[in-house]
Amino acid sequence: MLFLFKYIDDMIGKGFEASVILQLIFYFSATQVVMALPLAILLSSIMTFGSLGENYELVAIKSAGISLQHAMMPLVGFVCMISVGAFLFSDYMLPVANLKMGSLLYDVRNQKAAFLIHEGVFNSSMPGYSIRAKKKDIDGQTLHDVMIYEHPATDDHVNVLLAKEGKMVRTNKDHYLTLKLKDGIRYQESQGNHGSHNPREQLTRSRFKETEQRFDLSAFKLQRTDENLFKSNDAMLNLDQLRHYRDSVQGMVDSNLRSVYKTLIPYYKSVTDQGEKGFKSKPIHIKGGILQCVSPKNRIQVIQHAKDQVFVIREELNIKKTLNHDYGSRLKGYIVELHRKFTLSLSCIVLFFVGAPLGAIIRKGGLGLPVVVAVLCFLVYHIVSTIGEKSVKDGSLSPILGMWIALFLLTPVGAFFTYKATTDSVLFDLDSYRRFFQKLLSKKDD
Repeated sequence: MLFLFKYIDDMIGKGFEASVILQLIFYFSATQVVMALPLAILLSSIMTFGSLGENYELVAIKSAGISLQHAMMPLVGFVCMISVGAFLFSDYMLPVANLKMGSLLYDVRNQKAAFLIHEGVFNSSMPGYSIRAKKKDIDGQTLHDVMIYEHPATDDHVNVLLAKEGKMVRTNKDHYLTLKLKDGIRYQESQGNHGSHNPREQLTRSRFKETEQRFDLSAFKLQRTDENLFKSNDAMLNLDQLRHYRDSVQGMVDSNLRSVYKTLIPYYKSVTDQGEKGFKSKPIHIKGGILQCVSPKNRIQVIQHAKDQVFVIREELNIKKTLNHDYGSRLKGYIVELHRKFTLSLSCIVLFFVGAPLGAIIRKGGLGLPVVVAVLCFLVYHIVSTIGEKSVKDGSLSPILGMWIALFLLTPVGAFFTYKATTDSVLFDLDSYRRFFQKLLSKKDD
């Protein structure tokens, strides 16, 4: 639904086949595993242990001498297997899905709208033609009172074709549209036959019983772009490729910074009055401004020369600054995706240790309270991770802190919930809080 709401404007009215839409939805669904898998583990762990607690099965397990941690070990192993699978998915399958989706979505956005003729409306989507039909039958092919304006690319003349009736027929696997016209007249303008110096033009009028007008529909077919053009995007690279591109871009950043010194050093050279470098002379004490050392007749020339040098230096620095910003943005994108490969798999383990003890504490199964608690916990995780990722791209946080801050915050929370569940805490028991406040109020009354 998110995909359809986001890209529906790029697909309406372009005549795509159902397979193209299904491909886009499939690839987009694969890209959403990064969000869906941690939420699924969190929700399923809360529901499972909540159902065990609600049916007193955890009590039976503990009465048999099995601790909660020991009872969780099989699921811990299973979640670790899911984490390894998530890492392999993010490293091998997710880049391919992003590449397929990105290239296909690019072609969909650049696709022309489908060639459709509506009643009483000129259609100019066909290059060089404007077509209008006053009436259109229910079959969608028969047209009445057809008017076609032809705009040749070679000259400025306009040719007009009028027909009482026409029928649209697609031929050669929908590559061409043939418009069979009946009972019409054609008006065609052309240059006169008496040379280029004759300003008069020639108008030719011809009537016909039947004729055909053929249009090329190849421009309305989905043209696929080479996927290799998109492979340098950070979301479409695996772990080894991300490291390679990160090192390459880092080399570009270092080279650009080193070139600043080489570019600006010629403007800060020491030159004597004779134009010789390295000539040592005694320091001169200047009273007043620096222009006092220059003769009045040469001051304008010196000021203009200084302004020209400042302008050149400023332009050079702006170019280097733009390059550094572009290289830095690309570098941060590669680093973010590099860390995301690991945070996806580890988030499954951390959220399991948040959800499993939380379900054991609240002791509610099903799709009621566990869903609410799971969504709230996941929103905290997702919001913190999103803020951290944007902070990394803005440069306000280091990549390690920004990409791992959500896991850093949830790990002690999971350890705390595990401890409370082991000690049979009543952390979410409303009756215990009510009894506590009643005792507190009774003490105040006494």
